[in-house]
Amino acid sequence: MAKAVVDRIVDKRHAVLLVGESEVEKIVSVDKLPPGAGEGTWLRVEFEGDELVVAEVDAEETARVKARITAKMERLRQRGRKTGK
Repeated sequence: MAKAVVDRIVDKRHAVLLVGESEVEKIVSVDKLPPGAGEGTWLRVEFEGDELVVAEVDAEETARVKARITAKMERLRQRGRKTGK
């Protein structure tokens, strides 16, 4: 299975997934996403051609990436305070 992240939801009907390390863009129906999946959710996916046949939430990867982004944002906020901005 490949890893993918839900990049964005368009028109509440389509999800844009970035698949694999090369972040190939795939557009799928939101109906194909697992319950609770939304923008920023990491998935384990399997495609047959362009059709999404398996999608499972990767809760561990989602939490890891969110924690990394939160830490990075906090460092940027701290840097802004130190420079007086």
